[in-house]
Amino acid sequence: MAEAGEEETASAEASGFSDLSDSELVEFLDLEDAKESVVSLSKPGPSSELPGKGDKPVSLQNWKPGLDVLSPMERFHLKYLYVTDLCTQNWCELQMVYGKELPGSLTPEKAAVLDTGASIHLAKELELHDLVTVPITTKEDAWAVKFLNILSMIPTLQSEGCIREFPVFGEVEGIFLVGVIDELHYTSKGELELAELKTRRRPVLPLAAQKKKDYFQVSLYKYIFDAMVQGKVTPASLIHHTKLCLDKPLGPSVLRHARQGGVSVKSLGDLMELVFLSLTLSDLPAIDTLKLEYIHQETATILGTETVAFEEKEVKSKVQHYAAYWMGHRDPQGVDVEEAWKCRTCDYVDICEWRRGGGVLSSSREPKAKKLK
Repeated sequence: MAEAGEEETASAEASGFSDLSDSELVEFLDLEDAKESVVSLSKPGPSSELPGKGDKPVSLQNWKPGLDVLSPMERFHLKYLYVTDLCTQNWCELQMVYGKELPGSLTPEKAAVLDTGASIHLAKELELHDLVTVPITTKEDAWAVKFLNILSMIPTLQSEGCIREFPVFGEVEGIFLVGVIDELHYTSKGELELAELKTRRRPVLPLAAQKKKDYFQVSLYKYIFDAMVQGKVTPASLIHHTKLCLDKPLGPSVLRHARQGGVSVKSLGDLMELVFLSLTLSDLPAIDTLKLEYIHQETATILGTETVAFEEKEVKSKVQHYAAYWMGHRDPQGVDVEEAWKCRTCDYVDICEWRRGGGVLSSSREPKAKKLK
């Protein structure tokens, strides 16, 4: 059962939103493959391919549990996911589903939380290096920016011992995941440490349920990063999931910045070959320690830090469970009755069929995507 203290302190900040990776959410909101965009050279590209006009995802109002012939990946036209997509499932899977079905419902309060968190991350990033904006027009350009960041960050980590906003990607349990590690640095003991910054609107540490999601997030980052440096992530897997065109010429802005960084390539295929070669020859070690740092947005005061123990079997078990939904092997689930307090701050509480059905999605009921207040 949830403790009374947890229920009483539940707020907009405890909605499963504010403790997501600010870096990844900013990218999700800012970038769409089919539209001209501008990205920072030290930032990754988008996580999903959006459908074109007339090719809209199947909505929840047309979906009946157990009767859907398309997997969620197909319904939402997703080729790959963010690490934080899986982390949101850890908070409430059905909330994540409604979020995919009803995008653009970000409240002013949550938008302010995101903006402030992103500003703090940006300030931290600028402590180490300058940012260069790069106009992009294709998904190949967006991935090229990821690759250029990786190529520049690997030698920086080896020579200076610290980097921020490192892109990671890889296949886990049949799902291709993309993420952004806040910081990687070597400790005084020579261990490679992952540090994840979480900004808090209120000067208090998060609830246990939020910490649980944070633990999973940094553990998943380690799982993917380790696979990258150990040669377990393959070009074939990347191409298969992203459907990238390796022969497509890169945009002039991307090529110009590549040359300025000492990289001479013409296509994404050339650049990808350099990235995988660099990862193989870099001798980067696996991540040794995982650390979470919580900071108050208004005062920049550190509220606390936590060291996370990596449990590989537990991480794999969770990913298998979450991936089963994305592959269409099971219906989405809401929260258990012990965590019903989460519903207090959910934007979709008025339309949630899990809540209406007493903790079950009945095949005789159709979720109706009513207009949100």
